[in-house]
Amino acid sequence: MTPPNAARRGRATGRLAGTLSWAYALLLAAPLYYLVVSALKTNIEIFTQPFSLPADWLWENFGTAWQTADLGAALLNSALISVVAIAVTLGLSVPAAYALAYQDNRLSRLITGVFSAGFLIPPFAALIPTVILAIELGLFYTREFQMLFLPASALPLSVLLLTQFMRTVPPALVESAALDGAGHWRLLVSVYIPIAMPGIVSVTILQLLTFWNEYLFSLTITGTAADVRTAQVALPTLLSDATDFGVLAAGTVLTLLPVYVAYTMSSRRMQEALTAGAVKG
Repeated sequence: MTPPNAARRGRATGRLAGTLSWAYALLLAAPLYYLVVSALKTNIEIFTQPFSLPADWLWENFGTAWQTADLGAALLNSALISVVAIAVTLGLSVPAAYALAYQDNRLSRLITGVFSAGFLIPPFAALIPTVILAIELGLFYTREFQMLFLPASALPLSVLLLTQFMRTVPPALVESAALDGAGHWRLLVSVYIPIAMPGIVSVTILQLLTFWNEYLFSLTITGTAADVRTAQVALPTLLSDATDFGVLAAGTVLTLLPVYVAYTMSSRRMQEALTAGAVKG
């Protein structure tokens, strides 16, 4: 039997954990609530009654933000750039991580260290060389260059994370597959990728958030033209000397909604992959 004191401590710990979990959830929900209710208010209400519900629900703020910033085209550009960049990132990082995890010798660890050195370069330090490269390639102010540049910036973290996941593959499983005649492609597809799927989903979520929210290089390289600019570049066009902050908040909600939906769907897939991996293990 469990001693009474231990049982009481367990219940107290459970209550404390529950309280802290709810406090953390409220801490995350408060800014989101403020943003959503602000999107339905006038400027006066936003500044005088920031957390109250709107007196008049100004749903037209969303339509105004959509038309003024031309968010339809901007969201499509952001989605296209993000999807292609993620596909290129995974297409390069998954085979690279497999090679580093499969060999797992001194040379592979040295190469892994070289990828780690990518974190030492601050993004803004690469801005001018990147602009020069885009001009030389004739891709300045195009979405295509952004699709190529973003994966290059994401490779260090993606390769490192996926390599660590793929190094958890049991050697006995690799040897068994090799004895059955599996080559590198079969090993990658049938052994390494299924086990590393939680890592692949994690990298996808992380890079989706990074690519979607990227502003500096999108502004500098892709530009502000309505036909190529991303959502993050289009959103500041709602700012002016007489900014309607309700419209600005509505535009922010519209730019957050697609990535929130994608994150929710991907996080559920990651949980399923983690659960499947635990059952198989």
